[in-house]
Amino acid sequence: MKAARIVILGIALAAGGTAAYLATSGDAPAPAPAPAPVAQLETTEVLVASSDIGIGQAISPQTLRWQVWPSAAATSANFIRKNERPNVFEQIAGSITRVAFTAGEPIREEKLIKANGSGYLAAVLPAGMRAISTAISPETGAGGFILPNDRVDVLLIRAQKTGTGEVYNSETILNNVRVLAIDQTVEEKNGQRVVVGKIATLALNSRDSESLALATRLGTIALALRSLADSQHAEEDEKRRANLNARENVNVVRYGQSIQMVK
Repeated sequence: MKAARIVILGIALAAGGTAAYLATSGDAPAPAPAPAPVAQLETTEVLVASSDIGIGQAISPQTLRWQVWPSAAATSANFIRKNERPNVFEQIAGSITRVAFTAGEPIREEKLIKANGSGYLAAVLPAGMRAISTAISPETGAGGFILPNDRVDVLLIRAQKTGTGEVYNSETILNNVRVLAIDQTVEEKNGQRVVVGKIATLALNSRDSESLALATRLGTIALALRSLADSQHAEEDEKRRANLNARENVNVVRYGQSIQMVK
């Protein structure tokens, strides 16, 4: 009887172990599915400023670097891409910036000027225009709120002697002209919004330059700040001023010789 009981007990234990194994194996979690393949983002290298570049500063290889950009975000023709222009460092070296660039900002060629050894003002002046300076003060310069690239009217204030004393009058001698610099400041720096200077440099054609030079001898020059909206047609005004002399000059042929006369 003991042998039979031992055999039965062994069979029962074996059956219980088998049942337990089957029960636990049925609850085991299924293996996790393989992750889906991640799409690779297409990139390209774009020319950017390696550090802050101020207005009027010459470009050098040390101020530029290549930066990886998503290709979809660099489709504009204004971006300079390495795969298209690998030698661009040499091509634009020595150019002068029209506007300031911040570190990491893409370089755009329309914001650069080929100076060819000239200074900033000579490079940014349109053809036919002159840079001429005139003395100002806080009282005659809109309280110091005129900044480079603002548009102004130029007023002449002068005194005329009469039998009873002096009479002052004023007249606008130039309209909507661009301020190139206040003293040596050619841009707004560090959030500075007031430039109190003694000299304002304006962009004028040769005839207007002569008028301003004469006006400074006749009386006091004052600048009247114009609205920002007046700068919308600034380029057209500058082209008109630059071409003014060409329209007003006439060639007269006399005795076989060409003589230029002013209308």
